[in-house]
Amino acid sequence: MWQATRPLSLLAALFIVAEGALPVLVLVAMGRVTGDIPGAVEHGLSSGDGHRLIAALAVAGGIYALSLMRGPLEDALTAAVSARVDVLMQRRLVTSVSAPVGIEHLEDETLLDRLASAQGQLLSNQPSNAPMSVVSLWGDRLTGILACVVLATYRWYLGLGLLVMWLLVRRPLGQLIRSRTQRARSAGPSLRRSWYMLGLAWKPPAAKEMRVFGLADWVAERHRDEWLDAMRPSWVELHRLNARVWMAGAVVLATYAAIAAVIGIQAYHGSLSLTALATMMPMLPSSLAAGSITYADVQLDLALSSLPDLDAIVDGLGGDDDPAASGARSPAGLPRHQIRFDGVGYSYPGGDPVLSELTLELPAGQSLGLVGVNGAGKSTLITLLARMREPSAGTLTIDGVPLDRFSARAWQRMVAVVYQDFARLPLSAAENVGMFGDGRPDPGLLERAVARAGAVEIIASLPRGWSTILSPQYAGGVDLSGGQWQRIALARALYAIESGATLLVLDEPTSQLDIRGEAAFYDRFLELTEGVTSIVISHRFASVRRADRIAVLDGGQITELGTHAELLEHGGAYATMFRAQAERFADPVPEAAR
Repeated sequence: MWQATRPLSLLAALFIVAEGALPVLVLVAMGRVTGDIPGAVEHGLSSGDGHRLIAALAVAGGIYALSLMRGPLEDALTAAVSARVDVLMQRRLVTSVSAPVGIEHLEDETLLDRLASAQGQLLSNQPSNAPMSVVSLWGDRLTGILACVVLATYRWYLGLGLLVMWLLVRRPLGQLIRSRTQRARSAGPSLRRSWYMLGLAWKPPAAKEMRVFGLADWVAERHRDEWLDAMRPSWVELHRLNARVWMAGAVVLATYAAIAAVIGIQAYHGSLSLTALATMMPMLPSSLAAGSITYADVQLDLALSSLPDLDAIVDGLGGDDDPAASGARSPAGLPRHQIRFDGVGYSYPGGDPVLSELTLELPAGQSLGLVGVNGAGKSTLITLLARMREPSAGTLTIDGVPLDRFSARAWQRMVAVVYQDFARLPLSAAENVGMFGDGRPDPGLLERAVARAGAVEIIASLPRGWSTILSPQYAGGVDLSGGQWQRIALARALYAIESGATLLVLDEPTSQLDIRGEAAFYDRFLELTEGVTSIVISHRFASVRRADRIAVLDGGQITELGTHAELLEHGGAYATMFRAQAERFADPVPEAAR
């Protein structure tokens, strides 16, 4: 809170004092008023007793008026502080999660649980609400302590006894809250699954299938089961600790009953004045705030439980994991000669090797077609090349220099990739295409990129041209077909090439294009890749046959390498797959179908 907003932090500190002192001052003032009433009644308002009563009423009214301002002030202060703290926390999370140059950490279940916790997704209270919850509770604690102090000014042993009792009771009750919170935090994976299941009902990627297959009730039931599984250990723990709660409650009840009895007996025998009695009795419920446990305490502890996860993310990911960035060689304009995989291997955590002893050379300025069955490791090879992952074995070199000698971020600016699951950003068309570099699209480069990608007509058909939001979820926004989106993604990669990237990777570039669009892409393939070091991955052999060379990836290794004609003549796996695909289009049409 102090780091997010120092002025509001100082105001919050003053609010703690007001929150704690004003309720007690109101009760003290009203006790004084009550004590002055008999004298004013007996001697009249024009007497000295009457003047004291009027003055006491004025003071009590003024303090009460100030007390009434606490609620609106707290609401305004809470909104302002929470907004600023939330911005600070989200900035820290985004900065830390974006710090690693690769993506392996985003596939770590432990990190994803911590990330969901730090964002407040798993528990019922947002972490950004914690600062003002602390302020409010500290104000309440101050109220309770001051109430005990006021009691002590009349009977020292009563105020001191209450404080000692709360010191003894507060500790075990605090342990109860922490135990519940720890149980809730340990339920992170189940809670994350439960909210994921619930999100299937309204998130666009799954919403259509949820309705077509009638899965709404099933999703709701799965959400309920996962949530109950997550909460059950916490509830069991609460039931186990019920005896401790009852014991603490019995101690509190006995203490307050004894103090009330002492006050009542002394008042009955006349050893307490009316002012003292009218002040002490309301102080008893006020003193409860000195140590009692409320739902606000539980909510605060749940909100604060996210902070260790935020700290773990910031400490674990906040540093720059690109040690070669300082003083590293510049990859600008590379490769000039070749990219080489030399004995490269990679295994996902807990899995078998995806790539093993892979050796491949890609000459600069040439195109390589990469084919293989599903799961052969084609996309994994691309993530290694783009420094999204680091090889488990072997080396990857650029013009003979190991790739890890270059700054990873600088190298990633050299790579333009059209992924199978490319991003569909709910931003303008210009931002979707020109997202390379500083995010400020260059109009000239935009026009050249869409022209090369065959997307000129798409941009021209948009109601606001380049300014149109490519999402139907926003006013004035439009959605695109799968094929249109693929052309936008291709234009995005070509924009990066126009901006200085030197390596173009096309992963299934025609999977969502219609027949004419696919044919046009084949016709322009050589133009798109001319003079650019490029890799095209596709199951459609018409895409890869035009590449300068074609590599077959099988069993984690390159098993065949050559031109389309050479591989057909070789008669290996490539020739078999190509002929099998070609036969599907060459089958004669049956007479009945004619």
